[in-house]
Amino acid sequence: MDADIALLLARSVLGITMIVHGLNHWLGGGRIEGTGRWFSGLGLRHGRLQAWMSVVTEIGAGVLLVAGLLTPLACAAVISVMLVAGLLAHRSNGFFVFKDGYEYVLVLAVIALALAMLGPGGLSIDGAAGIGVTGWAGGGIALGVAVVATTGLLATFWRPKLK
Repeated sequence: MDADIALLLARSVLGITMIVHGLNHWLGGGRIEGTGRWFSGLGLRHGRLQAWMSVVTEIGAGVLLVAGLLTPLACAAVISVMLVAGLLAHRSNGFFVFKDGYEYVLVLAVIALALAMLGPGGLSIDGAAGIGVTGWAGGGIALGVAVVATTGLLATFWRPKLK
């Protein structure tokens, strides 16, 4: 039961973080228009579409994580979003988050991968339904889907400005 509670805590914190992040992209600061301009500034075509895709992915993954439903796929969504953020927005700034580096997105992605491998625990819809995929299979699904999704998004939409 201790492990189930620990997994619930980890899933909930990561899930709520993703939900709030998605809501901020949608409703915070510059709202969806500002988020779209920011994505365009990173070299992504169709910035407004990218903003909406990010919002739906972040909120959707967050809700699935909190519920413990389709956990490897929810983790794949988190990993993919963090890969895109890390590669396009943070990589060139180095490691540390206080310098807008990739430290934070790396931690979120690795926690998502660890959750995919450990599974959601018994206090989850996956656990109650007996459909949890754990271990190398859960991690492989999460990482594989994330890499394919990230590669597809970047190949389709990323057109960096040449210096």
